[in-house]
Amino acid sequence: MFSAVFSEILTGLHNNEVVPYLGAGVLFDSKSKLNGSPMPADSDSLILAMNGGKPMAAKLMYEFPRAAMNQELKRGRNFLTQFLDKTYKESKWSRAAMHDWLASVQPNYVIDINRDTQLQESYANKKHTLIVGLARISATPFRFKIYHYDGEKYAEIEQTAVDKSSPVLFKPMGTPLPESNYIASDADYVDYITELMGGFAIPDFLKEYRKGKKYLLIGLPLCRDSERMVMSDIVYSANEAKGWFLRKNPTPKEIRYSKKMGFELIEADCQDFLEFAKANQN
Repeated sequence: MFSAVFSEILTGLHNNEVVPYLGAGVLFDSKSKLNGSPMPADSDSLILAMNGGKPMAAKLMYEFPRAAMNQELKRGRNFLTQFLDKTYKESKWSRAAMHDWLASVQPNYVIDINRDTQLQESYANKKHTLIVGLARISATPFRFKIYHYDGEKYAEIEQTAVDKSSPVLFKPMGTPLPESNYIASDADYVDYITELMGGFAIPDFLKEYRKGKKYLLIGLPLCRDSERMVMSDIVYSANEAKGWFLRKNPTPKEIRYSKKMGFELIEADCQDFLEFAKANQN
């Protein structure tokens, strides 16, 4: 049913003309090695994990950044960092099938709005550049840190020192490795998106590299403002036909927004794409 469009996407990925943009759905099969529970990655599961498994008030359940802001005001900023560290650094998770496949393909540029480390592990055998989003800092106008991975360890570098031949892993919402930095609460998102719109949250070399690219939005819901605003600025200066939005059973809001943004809606999910990709891998 989707063979023609999936073939086009795979060709673009192998030619580094299509950029994977990973949302929470790519972690659908990542489970706790301790008890088999799913990795909390989407908005609802993160809120429940942050609140000891209990739902919060309806207005806070709307979106993780809103709930995180509530907890930051009550418990302090360190509470969020400790929660995300415990979730993504200290807990042990099984590998997601999507990341195993990405490890076999290793595109030159991948965007991952999840806060786990599996994408980084997929490139652990290869030198790469890691860009991590930052928020609410005063020492610099930039809202990112850049690290060079030499095959063994990360070292922070300046924009001018980037090896442009290395793959780029962009983690705008953060990661615990090599150090814990996260975009989590409403205040983080407001600051980050403001500087993203102003051009201070993406390195100059990436602004050039991304021109004319197409994107594969996979595992990414488009029904929440924070994720939509981040995505719309990160894919700025894309190809006129921006790419594809994979979403089974999309909401009317998602259908309207993807059309407005110029993405072709494909009513499929990560499992559908992975099945085809593995069956047609060279």
